[in-house]
Amino acid sequence: MSSKTNPGRFFEDYKVGQVIRHAVPRTLGQGERALYHALYPARGALYSSDAFAASCGLHGAPLDDLIAFHTVFGKTVPDVSLNAVANLGYAEGRWLAPVWPGDTLASTSEVIGLKQNSNGKTGVVWVRTTGRNQHGTDVLSYVRWVMVRKRDAAAPAPETVVPQLSDAVAPGDLVIPKGLYFTGYDFELAGEPHRLGDYRPGEVIHHVDGVTIEEAEHMLATRLWQNTAKVHFDATHRPDGKRLIYGGHVISLARALSFNGLANAQMIVGLNAGAHANPCFAGDTVRAWSEVLDTAKTSAPGVGAIRLRLVATKGDGEGLKDGAGKYLPHVLLDLDYWALMPV
Repeated sequence: MSSKTNPGRFFEDYKVGQVIRHAVPRTLGQGERALYHALYPARGALYSSDAFAASCGLHGAPLDDLIAFHTVFGKTVPDVSLNAVANLGYAEGRWLAPVWPGDTLASTSEVIGLKQNSNGKTGVVWVRTTGRNQHGTDVLSYVRWVMVRKRDAAAPAPETVVPQLSDAVAPGDLVIPKGLYFTGYDFELAGEPHRLGDYRPGEVIHHVDGVTIEEAEHMLATRLWQNTAKVHFDATHRPDGKRLIYGGHVISLARALSFNGLANAQMIVGLNAGAHANPCFAGDTVRAWSEVLDTAKTSAPGVGAIRLRLVATKGDGEGLKDGAGKYLPHVLLDLDYWALMPV
């Protein structure tokens, strides 16, 4: 039997301080944009139109913020989550520079925390992942934590290290793309008249539309990002015989659905927290609502920041958590992020 194949890392293979340089760099182009907009009802003006982006001070339309996220994330899967039971959360995410057609992205991750679970069969691994372009410029950084299987349940538990993570990215730490301004923003072309001052913390926006997930679409999307996690493709890998929908697919669907009510939340620049609350499968109909958490000024002319809680659900269930603080069964995603919006 050949030993050339790689079964992926298990919990006992990680060490705090370990830096993993992920294969394979990926050059992105207009094809990725076209596929992204075909897979999701994405129609943010800044990412759709070179002319609109130029009217906001950029030299053209960058690739969608979540194209960058999915690409950087996908590179990490063979090393971080190939043997994962679940992706548990995100924190301290920042988009540091736009990604343009023609850019090549590569990813590295540093292990910043480890904690074996009480069952002795799995453990939680925290990593800080950074995506860089071909010029060595950081374009994205975030922390995520995953529950990973042990290869050998008898292997000794590592020293527990749980990183201290910020509850949210401070508005002053958000990076505004160089040259961006919204002083001449065309609200009519963008699709809605609402500016930052029209939103108030505590306001809840129901995004009206829904999308029923198809098996073929989620597998195409997951392959597009070169995410190799077995549970998304191999129906024999789960006892129920179902392919698990990639959580990023749900994020992009929900973000695109939020256009109705948040068309002017143009660019995601911060990821404060996130949880994939319940599994999603083909046939589920995804709907979304958002809660306004905060607003802030930025140093860029006419540009403000809005902090949003984006919740994706399957079907029409109401509510978020039960009395014990556990997510209700219909909740798929709970995502806390910052986006840029005209003031």
